[in-house]
Amino acid sequence: MPHAQNPNKLGVTTMSVEQRSHNSSLPYLFSPVSDNAKQPAPLVLFLHGGRDRGTDLNVLLKWGLPRFVDLSDSLPYVFAAPQIPAEQTWADRADDVLALLDELIASQPIDPARVILAGFSLGSAGIWHIAALHPDRFAGLIPVSGRVPKTLAESELAALKDIPVQIFQGGQDKNLPIEDTEHFVERLRKVGGKVDLTVLPEGDHFIADEVYSDPKLQQWLVSLSRRNTAVVV
Repeated sequence: MPHAQNPNKLGVTTMSVEQRSHNSSLPYLFSPVSDNAKQPAPLVLFLHGGRDRGTDLNVLLKWGLPRFVDLSDSLPYVFAAPQIPAEQTWADRADDVLALLDELIASQPIDPARVILAGFSLGSAGIWHIAALHPDRFAGLIPVSGRVPKTLAESELAALKDIPVQIFQGGQDKNLPIEDTEHFVERLRKVGGKVDLTVLPEGDHFIADEVYSDPKLQQWLVSLSRRNTAVVV
């Protein structure tokens, strides 16, 4: 059922994010591309953090990328955000995420070469897990406030090298040692990875609102395609 529309700061009625169910049993938020889109559009697939697990999709709309989408007048991409139950991880439901991706590509005007996987905290761990298993499915990765993987083999790192990545982390995030992130970025770059690390010096763990609403990031994600080499901003 559609989520109630919200007025933005200018008093303009914003687009509505719908709540849907999927055959895999993962419910998800969905927002179509703007009506005037004439060509297949990018898809931004968002994986939420640990505290947003459960059975109420409305909690996803309170902040971060889902909130940004819900408050936007129109966007040049299709957006979807599945929700996993409490106590589960994205690794547990990786197959269901891929099944949802396949369903969306089959039913929506989506360019399969322009699928971007975004995530926050626990969702960032999901990004690395799913992208390492299926690197040919994604044109870009945007992990925010998430632990970087320490157990990826060199072959798995090499599989990610052709996917542009933007990593965002708060400088005051006590849960995420910046040294771990910097070491991972160095490893990925050594195998030819296109990765950019942005540290928000005063940011804590909850930087999602600031990150996802940045116009440069929004512009970057719609510039991506597996058909060409994108420039990381």
